[in-house]
Amino acid sequence: MPKVSAVTVPYASYLRVYEPLAAFPEPERGHWSRYARRADRPSYQDELRRSLADLVSTPPVPVPVHESGDAFVVEVDGVLCVCPWRTRLRGWQAMGELAEQLPAPVLDAVLPPVLRRQTAADYEQWLARNPDARPWIRTSTWQVPLHWFVLVSDEERDYEPSAGGGGAAEGSPASPPVLRYRTPMVQARRRVARGLRTLRDAMDEGPLIEGLVDVGRWLEEFHPRSLVEIDYGGLVHALSAEDLDGDHSAADVAEGIEALREGDGEAAGEAYGRLVERWRAVRDLQFAN
Repeated sequence: MPKVSAVTVPYASYLRVYEPLAAFPEPERGHWSRYARRADRPSYQDELRRSLADLVSTPPVPVPVHESGDAFVVEVDGVLCVCPWRTRLRGWQAMGELAEQLPAPVLDAVLPPVLRRQTAADYEQWLARNPDARPWIRTSTWQVPLHWFVLVSDEERDYEPSAGGGGAAEGSPASPPVLRYRTPMVQARRRVARGLRTLRDAMDEGPLIEGLVDVGRWLEEFHPRSLVEIDYGGLVHALSAEDLDGDHSAADVAEGIEALREGDGEAAGEAYGRLVERWRAVRDLQFAN
């Protein structure tokens, strides 16, 4: 069984877009240029800890009062690319989804109705002033949505097993495993278009097609030289090393779509079956003791 730690909850995966600096207008471009040179840039875990700290305060703070000035930064072929956290915007959007995820008594206990109403009103006022706002990060709890895997290929998979503790200081914690995919935006968009053509020819509209249409529209809002990343995030702490090493979901999705393209329903069904079994086992963990 994987080791579960309260430090690493929630068990969420992330779909991120890193845009080149040229995509940002001034003065934001200058801010990110200076930010990228900082040696003390916060990590994924820092973002998570800040969010959890707000939720456990009294009263809870479901959405930060001010927008985050932090981001994830990578360099691709000498080009600096930035993925702003936009924690406040993502918090507002997540609030809108809570009613579908939690029973009403639980939701009222965690976030009282009066607090939710005020938060929703604040978001409406902000959105009226910022109608074109969109996040650079999408989040999914207890799974990686299957349509995300259409964007990437198995060759772009990057798995780094957990490194043992010890290191420079005796007793230092082990570094967590990492499982992610990164692909150029042009490749991600091309795969969305091809996948949609195949799926629409082979099946009726449903969650898989709807999800792919939605993520395709989202990707169109970014610079064509951006980088797209799928990160298993906190899910790596809910899966064993063996499960992580054997997880080739992008390959299964690609195999299933290719089988549909060739009219091989049996092979497509087998690939889909592997995916469903793998991710059902992960989602079931949220109800385990």
